[in-house]
Amino acid sequence: MKPHYYLLFTLYFLINKAYAQTYIQNVTVVDVINKKLIPAQTVVIKENIIAEIKSAKKIKTPQNVTVINGTGKFLMPGMTDAHVHFFQSGGLYTRPDVLDLRKHVPYEKEIDFVHHHMEDFLLRYLKSGITSVVDAGATYNFLTLRNSFAKKADLPSVYMTGPLITTYEPEAFKNLDKNEPFKLVHSIEEAKKLVQEQLPYKPDFIKIWYIVTAKGKETETAARKYEPIIKAIIDEAHKNNLKVAVHATERITAQIAVENGAEFLVHNIEDEVVPDSFIKLLQSKKVILSPTLTVMDNYYKTYAQKKNYNTYELENANPDAIGSMYDVKHLSGTADSIMLNKLKKRFNLPQINAYTSKVDSIRFINLKRLADGGVTIAAGTDAGNIGTQHASSFIAELKAMKETGMSNWQVLQSATINPAKIFNKENTSGSIAAGKTADMVLLSSDPSNNLDHLTQIEMVFKNGRPMQVDKIVKIIPETLVQQQVNGYNARNIEAFLEPYAEDVELYTFPNKLISKGKEAMRKSYDAMFQRLPDLHCEIVNRIINGNFVIDKESVSGLNRPGKIEATAIYEIKNNAISKVYFLP
Repeated sequence: MKPHYYLLFTLYFLINKAYAQTYIQNVTVVDVINKKLIPAQTVVIKENIIAEIKSAKKIKTPQNVTVINGTGKFLMPGMTDAHVHFFQSGGLYTRPDVLDLRKHVPYEKEIDFVHHHMEDFLLRYLKSGITSVVDAGATYNFLTLRNSFAKKADLPSVYMTGPLITTYEPEAFKNLDKNEPFKLVHSIEEAKKLVQEQLPYKPDFIKIWYIVTAKGKETETAARKYEPIIKAIIDEAHKNNLKVAVHATERITAQIAVENGAEFLVHNIEDEVVPDSFIKLLQSKKVILSPTLTVMDNYYKTYAQKKNYNTYELENANPDAIGSMYDVKHLSGTADSIMLNKLKKRFNLPQINAYTSKVDSIRFINLKRLADGGVTIAAGTDAGNIGTQHASSFIAELKAMKETGMSNWQVLQSATINPAKIFNKENTSGSIAAGKTADMVLLSSDPSNNLDHLTQIEMVFKNGRPMQVDKIVKIIPETLVQQQVNGYNARNIEAFLEPYAEDVELYTFPNKLISKGKEAMRKSYDAMFQRLPDLHCEIVNRIINGNFVIDKESVSGLNRPGKIEATAIYEIKNNAISKVYFLP
């Protein structure tokens, strides 16, 4: 190499090396391993690694580096949702085996939606401070999609299994080829074959859906019948250096799975309060358990038509997925209305409420016993199931874990260092320490004091790259419009107004001004939301043209017979709805 080329190369390397450094000054580090706060620290990031952590007084900040003022702020490890499913959207149409609305939305359309929105889901996880996710049951097409996203260093890390190897396969998911999320197993040889079939797609682990339909005294007999197959799956996975996760909600199925070598239980036990012997088994085998406390309640509330989302969820979930949940109101006039009305009636019965309360109580008792007994707990939502939204459901899951009696520090560990142990990555991630990957979250308030502070995110670091939280998710006109439709249908004034500009103008088409400013909207719409409990807007048709969105709407619940058909034209400027034109 010629001398002047060598000099230029050296200068280029040194300059880029300097600019790849970030100094977070005078920040309070959230030490999840030792359960303490360490104030007045400077954290140095070089490339994608935490290079150094010292007292702010002992580190001199060089020139030509990125400096972030951490005064009054809290730096914690990036979180992990240890149980999600990307083949499910979280919307109303995503599980035709339990709520069959395929006459209204074909399942092929639902599959297409989740494929096209996986990156959006990932960005919403990142915005929520979740820098890794574990997909505990996917498809071959999603494994391929995961590989394409792995090249993007500013997306959450995705750990994914292939189709669930199952003792029961729902009819609705059969014959979907590479979109099939379940593979039915009948024999030991078939068990081995189904593990081997996944290997070319390079799954991170194998998942068993251990379903036993027998109840009561027959449960163990039925579970034992499948034990040789369960063992064969686990043994074949281990031969190929893959860990095994198991869906097992009965104590006996979980016990059989763990006794045969399963490392990860992706649900809590809900059929009985677990005995000490079971807790000791899990603790001695170093099994990790993800409790998923809220997912079933989201199903029950959907069936009962009582599912309500708060402002945080409405503003942070994928607008189309969460918006579909409000479709139950206008589906009452379709061929599906009889089925929906039966479900609504059934899941509002006192005996059903008593049953669900009992199961919830068992889950809560078991989680506290398991956590206190030394079992490693990894927070997971089972996001993607009906009503459990990707990313935005995580905080509700953590707060439910807190309600069981777990301390804030235990919950924080379950969201950070504990999930890292699933794939033996606790030495490289899951806490803030020199040498670990720089996946971190900068908060404005102390999360160890209040779990709600986990939503007060100012910045997320993924592989050392600092990202402003409000810049992570791409804002496009149709998502802004859908977000305000969701707020309207939820009659939530804050979520409804959030997509609008402060100086928004409302017109009767073409140019008759009827309202100006967000506060004027707040006054009129808040009164309407309070007055009309059955208010609902169905989007009959939507046209997108640049920064204009034209919605044909059908509005019901206006204290008058029938529906009102209307058309609204939304104009978007500077990432907000700036003008709305209502056609008479």
